[in-house]
Amino acid sequence: MQDAPRPNARPRRVLLRRHTRPVAPAPPAGMSLKPLLTPAVAGRRSALRRLAGLAAGAVLGTLAAGVSPPVRADIIGVRSAELRADEDDYVLNADFDLALNATLEEALHRGVPLYFVLEFEIARPRWYWFDEKVLTSTTQYRIAWNALTRQYRVSSGLFAQTLYSLEEVERFLSRVTSRPVARRDQLQKGSRYEAALRLRLDVTQLPKPFQVDALASREWSLQSDWHRWSLVA
Repeated sequence: MQDAPRPNARPRRVLLRRHTRPVAPAPPAGMSLKPLLTPAVAGRRSALRRLAGLAAGAVLGTLAAGVSPPVRADIIGVRSAELRADEDDYVLNADFDLALNATLEEALHRGVPLYFVLEFEIARPRWYWFDEKVLTSTTQYRIAWNALTRQYRVSSGLFAQTLYSLEEVERFLSRVTSRPVARRDQLQKGSRYEAALRLRLDVTQLPKPFQVDALASREWSLQSDWHRWSLVA
């Protein structure tokens, strides 16, 4: 049985103590507020930086490995080139050093025709602006192999000729003899001009599957550099 409360009894007070964290004293004047790293923490951060650098290097190396270097073309050498005045025209003579590689020879024997383009241009130098292009000339050659007659056929426009060996085809493409490229009245007598010439395999005329291969294979990239020389009309 509980005792009855006394009428004059005072309620008890419960005191709660608030626990506060000790405040660190302010640093002396001139000292940085940046927390100091212990040797262990500094070591961990240094290791993380090294790992990040290695990861970045691995990523760059992978990207670099996936990018193929630019394909360098097989070079057709230019032994000589000249523009000679004829009776009514200027005619072009040129001699190239050309050799078809095994890939191009195999393509011919599989029935894929090859197209070569001879490009020639004449410009008049101007000191105050870009050179004035006076004329351009483009000649296309088509080479095909006939498996029945075992002969090569070279054609250019209305001209066509049958050759019996690949060496004859190479000699035919390598020599340009007395080809008219300009009329006499197209060049001003006594003026100086700059002529340029090159010979190249035209891969845009290949069948589509071969064009894809030509983008990544140097065997399909056969051309000469631009051969330039000065002349006076």
